Amino acid sequence: MIYIIPLLMVTVYQIVFKGKWEWVIFFMILFLPAYTAILSITYQATSSVLLTNIFKYLKELVLLLALLSFVLYRKNIFDDGYRLRMTDKLFLFFYLLCAIFLILPIGTADFTTKAVYFKNVVIMGLMYFFGRNTSLKDGEFRIMFLMMMVIFVGAFGLNIFEKITHMHFQNISGYALYNRVINDVEPSGNYGLTWTFETQTTGMRLASFFSDPLDLASSCLIGFSVGLIGYLTSKREQSWLFITIMLCSLGSLFFAASRASFASFFIMLCFIAMIFRLYGLIKLGIMLLLGFVIYVVYFASDDFYYFVVDTLTFENASSMGHLLAWIEAFNQMVIAPLGSGLATSGNASGVTDDLRIGGENQFLIFGVQLGVLGMLLYISILATGIWTAVKAFRKSHDTHLARIAFVAATVKVGLLLPLFTANAELYGFVSWVSWWMIGISVKTYGESKRTVLAR
Repeated sequence: MIYIIPLLMVTVYQIVFKGKWEWVIFFMILFLPAYTAILSITYQATSSVLLTNIFKYLKELVLLLALLSFVLYRKNIFDDGYRLRMTDKLFLFFYLLCAIFLILPIGTADFTTKAVYFKNVVIMGLMYFFGRNTSLKDGEFRIMFLMMMVIFVGAFGLNIFEKITHMHFQNISGYALYNRVINDVEPSGNYGLTWTFETQTTGMRLASFFSDPLDLASSCLIGFSVGLIGYLTSKREQSWLFITIMLCSLGSLFFAASRASFASFFIMLCFIAMIFRLYGLIKLGIMLLLGFVIYVVYFASDDFYYFVVDTLTFENASSMGHLLAWIEAFNQMVIAPLGSGLATSGNASGVTDDLRIGGENQFLIFGVQLGVLGMLLYISILATGIWTAVKAFRKSHDTHLARIAFVAATVKVGLLLPLFTANAELYGFVSWVSWWMIGISVKTYGESKRTVLAR
């Protein structure tokens, strides 16, 4: 409460009384990484389901206040000459399709369940919308990047504490109690949390103050990208700071022990090297990969060696689980190519075991629910958003906007593999913040085109 109440008061003051709806991004950056930890600590300290649920929906409250502030404080809102880009149009078609599935009696879920799921899906588009309309001052951009850097230094520091004490932070924060009472999920695994917090060989997978190790691992892509672009666009005497951020992000990625995010890191490095012409990163990636192979073959423990081998050959239980879920979802898409209805796939709130079909692949999750058309729209949104961010980076003369476009493009590419293996849009911090960055990158590219035409 000491943390969240001042944060909420400052955010509400800026959004409601100052009309600074853009401050929604600052709240999300500071709130979402520790979202589950905040709820767990709140319930453990108060035993109040009501207070915990109030904190649970703070993010939706702030989003609603920001939207109302945008409408009420924006002068001549219909006279802005707003030009829709391809990504805008694809988002509109995607949500039109979602609305059709919400209203029509399609699928086995009831209307309330579908409405809850629809709300969760709308948030990524709302964050994109806010980014699409955001204008921040130089000082505010610096504060935003500083916030993200502090988060990943803090996350790594807590990882070190967890490793030294051989104790998950979630054992202290009351994660298991919160899960059992609020989410009706019984503790599991050797650490009394969930199986996600350990490898198949019972090794610890650390999450710091993030929701779980997978959330931390995916979010580390933002941390590394922020550190890298800061290093590339700052004076040499400041390089130590950004190198520290990159090392902290890599350290947390290692402690989280996520196979998909490890692979995503190398994919992101290759993308950065090719698209942004930083070819030295390919050499770095090859060296790191060779170093990893040598370590696994000659120096790793037998447990880790067979863990890697079983993962690559899909003999690992987790890998096999992914494969079976993909097959189930694909078969359902063959049976119902036009869609089976909202809340029938994935792990979001409202999707029960009785309704769930597949759920280990974000693309297939949308494919099951919204049909082949819905899946293709989602893929097209990602593709056009990434490419527009790349063009925004190349064309922007504003360092802050170029940095955001760089992070937006690289993180979305890095997330492609986690999207194949999880319901990755549920990772609130990396998902929502990166969609906001895609939105502001689309705006940046549009403004650069208008500048060129005006000359």
